[in-house]
Amino acid sequence: MHPKKIRFSALLCFVLLLLTAVLSACSGSGNGNGNTNSSQPEASPAATAPPSEGASGATTYPLTIENYTMNGEEGAFAAKEQVFEKAPERVVVNTQPIAEMLIKLGLTDKMVGVAALYGELDPEVKDEFAKIPVLSKEYVSKEPVVGANPDLVMGRSDLFADADWGVGTVEGLNELGIRTFINSTSLKGATVESLYKDIEQIGQIFDVQDKAAAHIEKLKGQVETLKSEFVGKGKEQTFAFVSEDGGIKFYSGINDTFQNEALGWIGLKNGFSDIEGSNVSTEEVVSRNPDVLLMSYYTGAPDPQKTIDAIYADPALKDINAVKNKKVYVIDFNAYWGYGDQIFNAIEKLGKELNA
Repeated sequence: MHPKKIRFSALLCFVLLLLTAVLSACSGSGNGNGNTNSSQPEASPAATAPPSEGASGATTYPLTIENYTMNGEEGAFAAKEQVFEKAPERVVVNTQPIAEMLIKLGLTDKMVGVAALYGELDPEVKDEFAKIPVLSKEYVSKEPVVGANPDLVMGRSDLFADADWGVGTVEGLNELGIRTFINSTSLKGATVESLYKDIEQIGQIFDVQDKAAAHIEKLKGQVETLKSEFVGKGKEQTFAFVSEDGGIKFYSGINDTFQNEALGWIGLKNGFSDIEGSNVSTEEVVSRNPDVLLMSYYTGAPDPQKTIDAIYADPALKDINAVKNKKVYVIDFNAYWGYGDQIFNAIEKLGKELNA
């Protein structure tokens, strides 16, 4: 299944279940573009409360972490505690970028499975990544995940579902004695601070706080470097997201709060994030006249060059700044929608391309 169609599929499943429940009560008394789903779960301040530590700074087990589960009544995510009796020893990660981030925290040997290899590997972790068993190059279902005998499953929020593309629900995995950790960066409302909190909590779960703190400081320094290099060097530029499904389709990115903030580090502003829903019409794009068009590419997607050629050849788009100035760029899906730290290097790469 296409990487960005997961959330629409999850929402559709929830709506069908809700309708079934309503009809049953009456008779007996019930991914489209995942980055733009208006019911996307929202990051909760309560779910980022720091866990307790021992006096020495080392993790004291049992450790309670506030994380997330699906709230079936509202079709959104809500806070749920996860209790760790000890540091996890067998971890399955549902997306490649989160596995890469764990490698940087020295946790390669803790991973017994990874899935969804939809983009380029960070060269820094390539050799270590090869040591992790690949459960599926695409999205992985619950059976092989449980078959890996994990004590923790972690990663992107909307992949925690009972579907052929889902690792199983939080509740279902917890009932099997498997802890879960949903990265808050994959929730609506997420910011770079959400990523720092995820790394901090991962550090506490695995008792590698020093490595987590050092990585956070490295990333903060990278953000400041990006801002000093790119922001203020020229006027702020607006952008629009282009779907990578082939053809010319635009979407608002209203729920991509983490990505939108990161793009701001190089002076880009989403010119359509105020539009409710996912789709943006060609007429609206022409009216708002974005300076830049961004199209993500994932392994197995249609050739992006065909879409770029079609954009440049479309008479309806010929007068927008992005087309007139040849500013249509391909960005890596895994880096931007993997909800890990790959986005930092990807933003730097795009900044250099914009200013070439």
